[in-house]
Amino acid sequence: MSPIPRRSLLKAAAVAGAAAQLSWALGAKDAQAAPRAEAADRDPVTLDWLEDGGLGAAPGSTVGVPWPKGAYEADQAFALTDADGKAVPVQTWPLAYWPDGSLKWTAHAVSSGSGKLTLAAGQAAAPDQKVTVDRSGGTVDVSTGVITVRIGKDGSTLVKSVRRGSTEIARNGRLVLLRQPEIEDDDQGTVRTERFDGAIGEVTVEQDGPVRAVVRIDGKHRKGNRSWLPFSIRLYFYAGADSFRMVHTITYDGTQEPGKASGDFIRGLGVRFSVPLRDAAYDRHIRIGGEGKGLLREAVKGITGLRRDPGAAVQAAQYAGQKLPDPSTWDQRVTTRLQYIPEWGDYTLAQLSADGFTLRKRTRKGYGWIGAGGGRRASGFGYVGGASGGLSFGLRDFWEKHPAQLDIRDAHTDEAEVTLWLWSPEAQPMDLRFYHDGMGQDTYAEQLEGLNITYEDYEPAFGTPYGIARTSELLFWANESTPSADALAQQADAVRTLPQLAAPPKQLIKAKVFGPGLYSEPDRSTPAKAKIEDHLDFLFTYYKDQVQQRRWYGFWDYGDIMHTYDTVRHVWRYDIGGYAWDNSELSPDLWLWYAYLRSGRADIFRFAEAMTRHTGEVDVYHLGKWAGLGTRHGVQHYADSAKQQRIANTTYRRFYYFLTADERVGDLMHANVDSDETFLVLDPLRKVRTDPYTPDRHALSIGFGTDWSGLVSAWLTEWERKGPKWEKAKVRVLSTMEGIAAQPNGFVQGSGLYDLDTGKFAVASAPVVSVSHLSAVFGLNELCAELIDLVDMPKFNDAYFDYCRYFNATKAEQKARYGSDFGTLLLFQGHSRLDAYAAAQTGDAALAKRAWTKFFGSDGYTESSPWKTEAVNGPMALVAGSEASWVSSNDTALYGLAAIENLALLGDKMP
Repeated sequence: MSPIPRRSLLKAAAVAGAAAQLSWALGAKDAQAAPRAEAADRDPVTLDWLEDGGLGAAPGSTVGVPWPKGAYEADQAFALTDADGKAVPVQTWPLAYWPDGSLKWTAHAVSSGSGKLTLAAGQAAAPDQKVTVDRSGGTVDVSTGVITVRIGKDGSTLVKSVRRGSTEIARNGRLVLLRQPEIEDDDQGTVRTERFDGAIGEVTVEQDGPVRAVVRIDGKHRKGNRSWLPFSIRLYFYAGADSFRMVHTITYDGTQEPGKASGDFIRGLGVRFSVPLRDAAYDRHIRIGGEGKGLLREAVKGITGLRRDPGAAVQAAQYAGQKLPDPSTWDQRVTTRLQYIPEWGDYTLAQLSADGFTLRKRTRKGYGWIGAGGGRRASGFGYVGGASGGLSFGLRDFWEKHPAQLDIRDAHTDEAEVTLWLWSPEAQPMDLRFYHDGMGQDTYAEQLEGLNITYEDYEPAFGTPYGIARTSELLFWANESTPSADALAQQADAVRTLPQLAAPPKQLIKAKVFGPGLYSEPDRSTPAKAKIEDHLDFLFTYYKDQVQQRRWYGFWDYGDIMHTYDTVRHVWRYDIGGYAWDNSELSPDLWLWYAYLRSGRADIFRFAEAMTRHTGEVDVYHLGKWAGLGTRHGVQHYADSAKQQRIANTTYRRFYYFLTADERVGDLMHANVDSDETFLVLDPLRKVRTDPYTPDRHALSIGFGTDWSGLVSAWLTEWERKGPKWEKAKVRVLSTMEGIAAQPNGFVQGSGLYDLDTGKFAVASAPVVSVSHLSAVFGLNELCAELIDLVDMPKFNDAYFDYCRYFNATKAEQKARYGSDFGTLLLFQGHSRLDAYAAAQTGDAALAKRAWTKFFGSDGYTESSPWKTEAVNGPMALVAGSEASWVSSNDTALYGLAAIENLALLGDKMP
């Protein structure tokens, strides 16, 4: 913990520091980038699909590909070919640049392909059917060459129509929000709800073809004079596709106060379309996905199973979704009685938990429901339409992000209505109130006592959901007729697992992205290496299984893991303060992404993807006074009063963005560029400071570890992307690097006084030793590895290598170097990767040896750890399964990163 001087000394130090002019002023000089590679590798890159099946029924896929420094200039064009050498249309754009201006990352969008594809420099083939965007009128009209979607520019209708040729397949696409103003905690009272409709505020065309088009729609949900719950919708279109994708984000800005029954409780949140129906009722078809590839296959007016048989061919045709022959050709005992066969207009599939869904139907509003089946986990897919066309629809992560629901209404009329409920109105209202009354923790002293018993850092009014967000993904197909069962199964597969192209690990390693040398492909060439690989596989498999066993699912929870296990109760400590949800503590996000980078494994990618979607949205504030800060681990994702930069860390988002070009994650990273302003709003050390401190924009106390690593990752990303604030971001990267290097003790100084206006650290007049075990475990090593490769600044390198060299050193060695030892430290195994990095960079053999010594024989997991699970059954556990009571998420993240980086950096120097 940094010793904090008095405010007068803070200002004095800031003034003194300003006198020592640092060179990185805006426009003062160009960045001294690391030298360009002399002969960059320009070999073609083989792209492959994460899972088998290729693109399938999805509209398209976009992949990010990295390039070695200096390989290609910024204006380089790229071509794509399939395994037979046939040109595949591709749309390319830059995602990031090296400091010398050459391409670092490029994005490539495709709308076709099932096998491996080869990417190389060259002129891209144009698609036969291009995506076009017409924004000249009162709407934005997007055509894929197969379907045309008309998007509103104002009002409440986001998608005015979806046409396939001359046939309108869907219309009036809108957002629906049900607000419950009061929550009932007993069995008395009357539940009231009110409906809000999405109101468009702004429409932006972000891409306009020829292979991919993206339209963004921002607004709020509105009823009367009230507008709330901001939304950001992106619609994705690909050349030649009969479908489009929707990425739907909401940010909660309502009020829910603990102990109060009134507030802004969401009862239902959905996306709704109207579907015109032109066919006879017996030629209208309902399809609803069940478990796996299961499918409800019915007609609005069924002619199977009747007392009279219309004919086997007629029954088979209806079951297949084909247009029936004229009823005059049927058995007339059926034809003359068609009016007596019920027409089923309404269907509902509700998935209120991860373990069960129910399906029911009725003839129409006002009449009773009948059960139509049920199961465990539905695919989140449906279809309504007929022989002349219909709409397929799906909600990704349907059961994982329960409570979800699919509704079809009025299919017996000329216009059906489809609603995909992201939050089912049949579930309990969304209750985000803080979970306890404070228990008398009114002062900082009392709150620190609470921290010492439950590990929760409580503070009144800090456990608020105001400003958290959640993103969902939906798919829609405009079919010219009812698809076959096989075609519907392919569409449902695309909903469950959106096809994703990927660059191979060899290309990622060769391009030296995400920290050159920090990861390498799995290597089992020696027993020692194989054992570590086995341990890494064990840990990932264990967490993947725990997600299922412990039901770490739900709209706000899916994607996160728990922090610590309760060995007595045989459960993770889901209800114990800071031991509950992990919220990126000690960087499990990094562990998962580096595990994917080196292996290319689809299951690891999907786990990391879900975590990125969660931690970047739910664990971080996007509105309000704490926008740009995240929340420390806790019972609720927003419960803890520690609102800090380390959780909002852009480092955790960079992987998914650069690998997929996902625009929403790009938004999150750009939003962090100015998050240094948050240090004016909230002092992260307010409860433990011993001297007076008032945040001063010209002398903000910012730590060089968890604080700076979060800030610099946002600045670096903005600079690399050439985002709107890239010049400012570049200056802050370089000036703060130089400021840290100029401190009397470099990184060991612990913190510095930062000027928001100049983006510089003042240089302290006297050396201080202030080292925390947390400083380097939120991405600092990984960021510094990137920065050292990008920027030629030897003094910064030396400062960081010194920190790496002395953290795991003996107290005597620390004192000999700095005049004082570092005090009591922890997490030596996790810090062995700092030893390894510095050893690889400096050639220090003794440091290399120490890296493995600390990895194998300090804290964390060791070779003597059990490395197995034990069975748990009732009555000792709620659900039968397994446990590894010795596993903690802190140790897992640190072991995983240390193992991956040490193997890559020093695998040839293992004992």
